Amino acid sequence: PSCRRYVAGGRCKSTARLEGKVVIITGANTGIGKETARDLAQRGKVIIACRDIAKAEAAASEIRAETGNQQVIVKKLDLADTKSIREFAEKFLAEEKELHILINNAGVMLCPYSKTADGFEMHLGVNHLGHFLLTFLLLERLKQCAPARIVNVSSLAHHGGRIRFHDLHGEKCYNRGLAYCHSKLANVLFTRELARRLQGKVTANALHPGSVYSELVRHSFVMTWLWKIFSFFLKTPCEGAQTSIYCAVAEELDSVTGQYFSDCQPAYVSPRGRDDEVAKKLWSVSCELLGIQWD
Repeated sequence: PSCRRYVAGGRCKSTARLEGKVVIITGANTGIGKETARDLAQRGKVIIACRDIAKAEAAASEIRAETGNQQVIVKKLDLADTKSIREFAEKFLAEEKELHILINNAGVMLCPYSKTADGFEMHLGVNHLGHFLLTFLLLERLKQCAPARIVNVSSLAHHGGRIRFHDLHGEKCYNRGLAYCHSKLANVLFTRELARRLQGKVTANALHPGSVYSELVRHSFVMTWLWKIFSFFLKTPCEGAQTSIYCAVAEELDSVTGQYFSDCQPAYVSPRGRDDEVAKKLWSVSCELLGIQWD
């Protein structure tokens, strides 16, 4: 019915091939990450970077069987641990000579208060800082293989976020819904500042996948229950993956950078998501927290 079509939203119509190209997708063992991997595996080589290797292998073998593409490879990556991120990058750079598309898709949502291995609040640590570090470690390879793209999966939830520099790790005040919103705003600001610094050598865009029926709400009983009741009004993971796929392959985005998309078209960014001063400050604070110099 037309209502269902409306919920499904935009579709990526690009038939672009990725022969000889290499894509990394984080968190691609389930949900929209898995559907993004399934689509891109019909076009080229895909590396699934996940914490849960057993789940990732199951997803990869399903995708290999379905697409006939044996170049769907699993590598271990735990974004809640900078040691794991560095090991992943080191191994990847040693084993793969090319990288054309990096999709920072993995994420946590509505976690009870907890910290990463490095003492970062979990949402900020995984959704923002983990991907910030991963992108930093892989950027030279992306530049060498340009034209290349970085795609950051953010969310409409960025509208509810703010960067609370005085309490980044939520030690004074924590609300798991807001913590998710803050981390998604960080994705938008990171994309903006990254695009400004790269000046088109490598493009960087962010996106909202839509409200998707996925495992992301597993930490909240109420949300899980609501998700079940309203599933008709939620996108399937395949529908939710369309904008990620679009940002990764659409030819018309070859030189588009620093933008935010939803339903395969440019979308409205909250005023906080357009604040260049906050974006610059978040960049330097992120570098400090991770102990890196990224100029």
